Amino acid sequence: MKFIENRIPPPLVMLTFAAIMWGVSRVDQNAELSQLISSVLVSVLLLLGVGFAFFGVLSFKASKTTINPLQPETASALVTSGVYQITRNPMYVGFVIFLLAWAVYLGSAWSLVCIAGFMAFIQRFQIVPEERALLSLFGQEYMSRVRRWL
Repeated sequence: MKFIENRIPPPLVMLTFAAIMWGVSRVDQNAELSQLISSVLVSVLLLLGVGFAFFGVLSFKASKTTINPLQPETASALVTSGVYQITRNPMYVGFVIFLLAWAVYLGSAWSLVCIAGFMAFIQRFQIVPEERALLSLFGQEYMSRVRRWL
């Protein structure tokens, strides 16, 4: 399965899992949350997800390094400031939070399994290959400072 490492853009992976979640929600008996609680929770999660993803991209731009996840070997700087003090993968954390907001919106408890699937896929086929490339560029410092997820 090494042939799909760093080949599928992570936003496309997220959208694919979001579509799967939608499909699961159509056959799942939906959990009932009040409209107010659901709306507030979805809004908060979306803002949090946007924050992680946005500040991740902003930190890369400020460091003048690539944001292209399909070519991590072209990184010119190790970003360890801002949101990268919390997680090595803020954009992927943002995607997970988006999917969590989507699951709440759908009202589908089973769609949470899809989020775990997304995380497993991204970790195996995106993060691990990225880490290999970044380790060769920046050494162990990259791995020792901050956790992979949260």
